[in-house]
Amino acid sequence: MSQQALLRQLPGVDYLLGTPAGHHLQRLYGRDLALMACRAALADRRQAILGGTPLPNGASLEELVTQAAAEWLEEWLAPTLRPVINATGVIIHTNLGRAPLSRDSIAAIRAVAAGYSNLEFDLDSGKRGSRTVHAAEILTRLTGAEAALVVNNAASAVMLMLSALCLGKEVIISRGQLVEIGGGFRIPDVMAQSGAKLVEVGTTNRTHLRDYAAAINENTGAILVAHHSNYRIIGFTAEPSLAELAELAHAHNLPLLYDQGSGALLETATYGLTGEPTVPAGLAAGGDLLAFSGDKLLGGPQAGILLGRADLVEAARRHPLARAVRADKLCLAGLTATLRHYLLDEAPATVPIWQMLSRSDADIAAEAASWQGALATRGIQVSLQPGQSTVGGGSLPGETLPTTLVVADTPSVEVSAARLRQLSWPIIGRIQADQLLFDPRTVLPGQASALLAGLSRVLAPT
Repeated sequence: MSQQALLRQLPGVDYLLGTPAGHHLQRLYGRDLALMACRAALADRRQAILGGTPLPNGASLEELVTQAAAEWLEEWLAPTLRPVINATGVIIHTNLGRAPLSRDSIAAIRAVAAGYSNLEFDLDSGKRGSRTVHAAEILTRLTGAEAALVVNNAASAVMLMLSALCLGKEVIISRGQLVEIGGGFRIPDVMAQSGAKLVEVGTTNRTHLRDYAAAINENTGAILVAHHSNYRIIGFTAEPSLAELAELAHAHNLPLLYDQGSGALLETATYGLTGEPTVPAGLAAGGDLLAFSGDKLLGGPQAGILLGRADLVEAARRHPLARAVRADKLCLAGLTATLRHYLLDEAPATVPIWQMLSRSDADIAAEAASWQGALATRGIQVSLQPGQSTVGGGSLPGETLPTTLVVADTPSVEVSAARLRQLSWPIIGRIQADQLLFDPRTVLPGQASALLAGLSRVLAPT
C-alpha cells in the first residue's frame, strides 16, 4: 500500500477517543491526557509512514495508534525519580541520592508528611513558633556548640554564612582550599555571589600562618577554612592547623569560619579509614561557625547545618537569605531523628552509612558467596574477586575499604549494564577494567532477593 493510502487511513482523534480502547484510556487518565496521547501517537505513526516503516503483519492502524497512545500515557505518568539498588560499592553515592536514611528517620518523615505538624507553632504558648528550634537543641547538645541553624543544603549554608557575616568585606582563604565539587560548585563563585571579597593566600601546595597574617587589614571580615572534600594534596605540602588559624583570627577579633563539609560526628579512623575531621573537633579547635552537609557522613537527609557561636548563628538566622534557603518540615523531621541516633550512641548500628562502613570483610565475602550460589542454581555463572569500596560524597578522597566483588559473566558489559538499568527496580553496578561488578557492601538489607532476580533476568544464557 502506498504512503498516501496509509496516510489517508489514519483515524482522526475524535474517532480514536470514541473507540472502546479510547474510552478505556479516558476512564484511566481523563479526556485531556487521552487526547494529548492520541495526538502524539498519530504524529509518530504519520512520521513512521513517511519514513517507510512497514506495518506489522495483521495490525491495523487503529490498534497501532491506540496502543502507542497507551504507551505514551504510561511514560508520561511514570515517576522519573525512582528507587535503585546501589551495587557500585560507593557508599555515599551523590548521583544515587547520597545517604539512605534509617528506619526511624523514614518513620519520622512519614509521620510529619501524613498530616499537620507544629512546624512553626509553639505547643506550650499556643502562639506562632519558629521552625529553627526543632533540630537546634539536639545539635547543640551533641556538639557543644552554642547555637545551630538548619537550611536546605550545605552550599546554602556557606552562602548564608558569608552573606550574613562578610558582605563587602575581605575573606582570607588558602589557594589550596579553593575547591570545586560536583555540579560546578566552586568556593570562589560562592564567595563572589555572597558579596564577600576573596583574598587568596599561599600557594596550591603550601600555605603558612604568616601568609594569613600578612593579608589581614582593616577590611578583613573573616578567615575561611574549606576542608579538602574531594581531593588530597600529598608530597611537599604545608598548611596551618585549625587551632593555629583560630588563634590568629581571634587575636585580630575576627571569626574563623569553617566549611567542614562531611558532617562527621564519629571518628572514621575506628573503621580503618584516615581520620576525617569531625564537627566537635572543629569546634574544639576554635572554629567560630561551621558549615556542613546533613546527607554525607552524618547519614541524614539533604540539609545544610550551621553551628557555633550564638551571635554568628543569630546573624545568619536574621539574614533575609535565611528564609529563601530554610529547611522544610520533612528535612527537619528526618534530620532530628537521625541526630537522635547519635545522642543515644546507636548510630553505628542504626544509620545505614555507618552500618556499611563497619561491615567486616568476612561478612561481605559470605554474602558474595551466597549470591554466587543462588545464581548458580539458576544456571548463571559469576565469579568472585577481591576489590575496594569507596566512601564517596566528597568524603575521604582516595580512601578505600576491602570488599569482595561479584563479577558478571557477560559477552557485553555495556549491554548488560544498560539492561539492568531498565529493570522496574534498576540495578546499578560498577564497570571497571571491562568487567561488570557488584559490591555487596552497598546493597541494603532486604534488597538481595530483588538484586538476584534482576541479575537472573539479565544475565541468563540465551
